[in-house]
Amino acid sequence: MPSGTEQTILSDQVQAEIDRWIAKFPQGRQRSAVLAALHAVQHEHGGFVTPELMDAVANYLDLPAVQVYEIATFYTMIETRPVGRHSISVCTNISCMLRGSDEIVSHIESKLGIELGESTPDGKIYLKREEECLAACCGAPMMMVDHAYHEDLTPAKVDAILDALE
Repeated sequence: MPSGTEQTILSDQVQAEIDRWIAKFPQGRQRSAVLAALHAVQHEHGGFVTPELMDAVANYLDLPAVQVYEIATFYTMIETRPVGRHSISVCTNISCMLRGSDEIVSHIESKLGIELGESTPDGKIYLKREEECLAACCGAPMMMVDHAYHEDLTPAKVDAILDALE
């Protein structure tokens, strides 16, 4: 079990979650738990991870920090800068594009007064940059809000979803 700063940075709950993921893999393969560890840390720390948190994950998993940084900067579900409380991803792959995702993105940008990759000034909503595919082609166009899928979108459906966010 690691000692030092990472124990004060990583809560007991995050450490337990990381340990649960470490146990799923053969001994010495703790790198397989990095993505889950970053997700747990991000969830607990306002929706993004800092270099200090990535270093703590690396120390906890006994890995070189660069291995954690590589994963944090590769996957779009990990944010490395402050973003809005609610994360919105609109699929823009071919199925969604053919069924109107460009119009959905434009509608959201207009409604919120932001562009892709920006958060609303009140910090409520973050509109993620382009998502290549969210694996819901049959329900195109679709978006994911805080990991919940919303399919067969229209501007009216989008308005109802956004208006319901706290």
